[in-house]
Amino acid sequence: MAAPKTKQLSLTLRTWGGKRKGAGRKPHGPRPGIPHVARTRLSKHHPVHVTWRMMPHVWNLRSRRCFRLLSEAFASGCDQLGFRLVHFSVQGNHLHLVVEAPDAARLARGLQGLAVRIARRLNRLMRRKGRVFADRYHAHILRTPAEVARAVAYVLGNFFVHALRRGDQVDASATDEYSSETARDTGPPLVARPQTWLLCVGWKCAWNRVPLAA
Repeated sequence: MAAPKTKQLSLTLRTWGGKRKGAGRKPHGPRPGIPHVARTRLSKHHPVHVTWRMMPHVWNLRSRRCFRLLSEAFASGCDQLGFRLVHFSVQGNHLHLVVEAPDAARLARGLQGLAVRIARRLNRLMRRKGRVFADRYHAHILRTPAEVARAVAYVLGNFFVHALRRGDQVDASATDEYSSETARDTGPPLVARPQTWLLCVGWKCAWNRVPLAA
């Protein structure tokens, strides 16, 4: 008697996990976070304009007590292993920085070190623990003299830009005391000397063509 034929059953495997289009947490809320995508490759010749926002619970950064701690963090982290903080502007709930780094890895490492210094000091002041920065930093690579001049003008004049948007009266000839423009002349150095041609020389070629409230 012939043995009965056997039929192979199909096995359907679930496809959970792994890389797939549209996966991952979606941005939500009034201000979606910085997307987790591969950052653009950075050349040692190009400065970077960095914007960093704070969590809602963080106190006003433009207060004497907070700025004193930020100044300590800037002074200790402004020149580390090729990472250089050249300009900064402190706003109520965010920071603007113009920095240099030889590559993307050392840019990330330098900003991470700066973030740790800032977070520890602010958490100690606020007597709490946890996150201080709301999201990853936003980085805009500056490749031309005009781009650098606009970024420097925007960073150093950022407080006045926000004041004008609120309808406040401002003195166009004044300097922001919570920026590197005035911090260069008082106390320990809070910023490093630039080394890229664009921040040493190039931006000056385009400075007169760039409005301060760019």
